[in-house]
Order: sequence, then structure tokens, then C-alpha cells
Amino acid sequence: MSDNPVRYELSDSIATITIDRPEAMNALSKAVRAGLWEAYRRFVDEDEALVAILTATGDRAFCAGGDLKEMSADALQVPPDDFLPYLNKNIRTNKPMIAAVNGLAYAGGFFLAQTCDLCIASSNASFAISEPRVGRGAPWAAPLPWLIPPRVAMELLITAQPISAERAYQVGLVNKVVPLADLPEAARDMATTITKNAPLSVRAGKEMVYKSAELGWRAALEMGDDVYEHVYLSDDAQEGPRAFKEKRAPVWKAR
Repeated sequence: MSDNPVRYELSDSIATITIDRPEAMNALSKAVRAGLWEAYRRFVDEDEALVAILTATGDRAFCAGGDLKEMSADALQVPPDDFLPYLNKNIRTNKPMIAAVNGLAYAGGFFLAQTCDLCIASSNASFAISEPRVGRGAPWAAPLPWLIPPRVAMELLITAQPISAERAYQVGLVNKVVPLADLPEAARDMATTITKNAPLSVRAGKEMVYKSAELGWRAALEMGDDVYEHVYLSDDAQEGPRAFKEKRAPVWKAR
């Protein structure tokens, strides 16, 4: 992936996807978007990759959003389904993704952080739905009232003013805030913790959280039974207790 400004590295079952365009605040140019598509596809298809970290280069911006110069030149109206990978249902996965936000995450950058399942932010990070400043829309933010209090979502949507990493943590948008220098290690520690767990259990947990957002209490309980049935019936469900009995680390097969 050396020909585009997105790097993909796989180590110890952790895929790290890095937007590498710091001179342009890691804005979502065509080349960046193409690189993200390639990286997301690889993560979804690569069996060895159990969890992904999405981050960026530099200490100012995780991603400033769409490349407004390109958008102006193209006279972009409604973004197509393939504008970013998550907008397309064919690229989604039950493998978890962690956003390691190393600076401002505005507009499409906020969107990228939102679509990850977990988020660790550096103390200098900030989040904003900046589209109203340039007359654009933010339909991607529709899930925000599920993630954070509705009035905070409303504030973000209609004021276009950023919130700090600390406030994002307080309202539940961010899982953890760390100093910028500690961000890569913190993200990797969280990813490593996940890789030690049974993959089928991890993926079912992610699936259940998102499905429950659409259901009532009793229906969610029934859905949970369905989601976890194949986990209980898996080889890994026998390996876990066996490894505990034999006082050794489990060897997960994801089957």
C-alpha cells in the first residue's frame, strides 16, 4: 500500500491502519479513501487479523474530514455509498475496531471514530460535526443519540463547535483519554487484551450490542440467545474450560 497515504500493518493478530497525510490534516482525499477501502477489505478478509486499530500520523489531527478542495473541484453533492468503507454494507465486520484519535476528529474524521467500536483519544483530541460551517450534511451522525445523550448530539449537530477529549469521555463517546505520547501503547494494550479472548465470543458481543439498539428489552434478550448459540456450540467453548482445568493458556480456533 506504498502508493497511497494509508498504511496497513499486521502484528500479533492486530491490524494497524494509519492515515498518513499529516501535511493536510489527514483529510479524506480520494487517495486516502481508496487506501481505507483497501485496508478495511484486507482486515475483513484476513483471518489472522482479530482486531484493528485506526489511527493517523502527526500530533494535530486524526482526520479533519473531507478534502474540501477536491470536493469543490468535483462539485460533490450527496456522497455515494462507496465514499467511505463503513457506508457500504459489504465491508462491515463483527471483528472489533479501535479508534486511536491523535488530535482533532472533525466531520468525516468524527465519522471514522464513531464507526469504530471503541475509542481512545489523546488529551489534545477534539471532536466536531463541522459540516454546517460549509453547508454540508451529517447523516452519518444519526447513531449519535444512541452513543451519547441526545442533547449533546443536538449541540454537536447544530452548533458545529468542537468538544474536548475529556468531555467526549464524560458523555461516553470515548472509552479512555491518555497523553498523546501514550496513545499508541494504550491502543495496542486494549487490542492485545481483546486478542486474548475467544474470537467467536468477541464477535458475538459486538453483534449483540449493535442489534440490541434496534430492540426492546425482552426482544434483546431473545436476540442475545440467538447470537451466542453458535458460541456455546463451538470447539472454543470446550477449549476454554479445558485450558482452565489444565492450567494453561487457551488455544483459540475460532470455530
